[in-house]
Amino acid sequence: FLKALQNRNITILKVGQSIMKKQINFLDKGDVAMLPLKLKDIAKEIGMHESTISRCTNKKYIQTPRGVYEMKYFFSSEIKTKFGTTASSRSIKSLLSEIISKEDPKSPLSDIQIADSLSKNGFKIARRTISKYRESLSIPPSNERKKK
Repeated sequence: FLKALQNRNITILKVGQSIMKKQINFLDKGDVAMLPLKLKDIAKEIGMHESTISRCTNKKYIQTPRGVYEMKYFFSSEIKTKFGTTASSRSIKSLLSEIISKEDPKSPLSDIQIADSLSKNGFKIARRTISKYRESLSIPPSNERKKK
């Protein structure tokens, strides 16, 4: 039993270290700098099965200089850019929040305008995706954000 607990702790430590190696930019710059990361990437790096990584990160937290985060927080899908690179969906959500926070409250940007703005920065994202991300961030649509 004690050996099993020790192995579990070692596995969690390996997974945490591997995540932080991959997401080192997050520590410096925040969500905007997060890279796309999948369970499969960590599993391959530490030589374990993907399901083991999933169970290992489920309801486990990691303390960083930026705060305490659930380990699953660091996994996100990828979006291809016009420059041939990829960005994580979490970094896109961070950019989306930033764009909306800087908009004119009297004339808020529509989802299409936000998609165009991101497109100018190299991110080709559909309006539906912008809408989905905005809703996941609990940001209301432009007509509800408008201030008189």
